[in-house]
Amino acid sequence: MRKLIATVFNYSLDGLLADEGTEFSRFCFALPENRDPDDPAHLDFLRSAYAHLMGRTAYESIAGAMTTSTDHPFADILNAGRKIVFSRTLKTADWANTTIATGDTTEEIDKLRLGGDGHIVVWGGVGLWRSLMRLDLIDELQVSMFPYVAGEGTRLFDGVPKSYQLELVSSTASSNGIVYLRYRRPR
Repeated sequence: MRKLIATVFNYSLDGLLADEGTEFSRFCFALPENRDPDDPAHLDFLRSAYAHLMGRTAYESIAGAMTTSTDHPFADILNAGRKIVFSRTLKTADWANTTIATGDTTEEIDKLRLGGDGHIVVWGGVGLWRSLMRLDLIDELQVSMFPYVAGEGTRLFDGVPKSYQLELVSSTASSNGIVYLRYRRPR
């Protein structure tokens, strides 16, 4: 059965996401070592994914960036990869290899998990992450924690179950202070 792995990029020490237009967002993308996600292991992880899941807002944002990019390390991976968009309002998906999932979230995820090993990457957005957490469908959570206290932004874990135990699988610090945390949901 395939694992559902949620990825959280640009997360601050005080638990906030780098929302567009914030000082934290500017910090995340100001330095080349922060904005160039070219770690070979991470690229292999993305490349080997069975599918990439997104909510409508994340899909529209990522599709716009990746279909016009010629040099972003994720562009070739995502442009060629299988993408599933969870949306009840999106009518068409022009990005190649994209399917719109409009049914029951748990049933849609269960169908994607069947048929083999491997993993499914959840890119976001926040609404999708929260929905998957409330339904207890996430198997792993990978967080890129920046050495930054943001003070403003979206709290990822608002509106999720009050008790949500995770087990630390690994933590790796980069030379620029970003800590990559990998958690597993005990089953």
